[in-house]
Amino acid sequence: MEDIRYPIGKHNAQPTLSASARPALIRQIAEMPAALRAAIAGLTAAQLDTPYREGGWCPRQIVHHLADSHMNAYFRVKFALTQDKPGIMAYNQDAWAATADSVGMDPEASLKILEGLHARLATLLSAMKPEDFSRTFLHPERGEMNVDYNLQVYAWHGRHHTAQITELRRRKGW
Repeated sequence: MEDIRYPIGKHNAQPTLSASARPALIRQIAEMPAALRAAIAGLTAAQLDTPYREGGWCPRQIVHHLADSHMNAYFRVKFALTQDKPGIMAYNQDAWAATADSVGMDPEASLKILEGLHARLATLLSAMKPEDFSRTFLHPERGEMNVDYNLQVYAWHGRHHTAQITELRRRKGW
C-alpha cells in the first residue's frame, strides 16, 4: 500500500554531491514556488483547509510551513558560508504549523516569501564554489550537516509538499 505521506518517496540524501548533480537540484529550488502556486491555484477556502491525510496538514498549512522551513534553510546556508561550523536552531514544525499565521492566513503571503526567497537561494547556490558545499553547520538534534546535504533536503522538501497537495487534488477530483 502506498504511503500517502510520501507521494514522491522518502528523502534519500548523499553525504556529498558531484558538481554535475547540483545544478538540477538548484533548478528544482528555483522552480518550486511556481509549482506550489500552480498546485493551490483555484482551491476554495474549504479545500485549502482540507488535510491531505488524516492527522496531516492542510494545503494552507503546507504553504506556510514551506515558507517557514525554507527560510530556515536559507539561513543555514548563509551561516555555513559566513561562520565556522555555526550552531543553528531547531524548531517544532508542528507547533509552527498550528500558529495563527499558518492556520488562518491566505497562502499568498507565504507564496510571495517563497518566490523571493527561492530566487535568492538559487542565486546564492549557483554562485558558490564547489568547496563551499562542504561547509557545515551544527544541528542541535542531527549533528554536523553540510551545505550539499541541505541542498538535497530542501530540493526534495519542496517537491514533497507540493506533491502532497497535487495528490490531494487528484484523490478528491479537484
